[in-house]
Amino acid sequence: MTESGDHGAGLTPDDIDDLARDARDGDRDALESLLAAIRPRVLNICRGVLPYSGDAEDACQEAMLNVATKIHTWGGRGRFTTWLHVVAVNSARTTYRRLKNLATPTDFEDGAHDRPDPRTTSVIAGTRLDLLEAMETIERDHPQYVEPLMLRDVYGLPYDEIAALVDAPLGTVKAQIHHGRKLARPLLRGER
Repeated sequence: MTESGDHGAGLTPDDIDDLARDARDGDRDALESLLAAIRPRVLNICRGVLPYSGDAEDACQEAMLNVATKIHTWGGRGRFTTWLHVVAVNSARTTYRRLKNLATPTDFEDGAHDRPDPRTTSVIAGTRLDLLEAMETIERDHPQYVEPLMLRDVYGLPYDEIAALVDAPLGTVKAQIHHGRKLARPLLRGER
């Protein structure tokens, strides 16, 4: 394991798993080292969902807090970074929901209705946010499809890793992703 102060540079996936196990078992120094090592990865995951860096930073902070407080829930069977993906994606989605609720104008006297919401004006942002909107819609009636679909289609995780993460048989995960895609397609085309 790297002993220098570079906080994660040069750490192998095995090193990260070892740090995570130690942190999960109560080693505070290991937790500090782990958080420093994973922060760039968490921020990149959040940036993959939220186009504005301030929003991604907020989601990253929430994810880091969740890692620190919920590391005991990582079972240690799969890679820590795979579990971390789920934590970061969920934090980004939570941040998005909060932003969406804040973006709803409540006072028409201040002219807020004349200013476009910057989160819907960029082509890149629109694509990502359309996907988040679709996931929100699907989650209302079919929550079991959302996590596998996000892990596969947004983050490109292999089916077997997704199955281990969501603790479901491989065939079930493939079916959930297939059904989730069928539900998402019309939503992404605007056929609500």
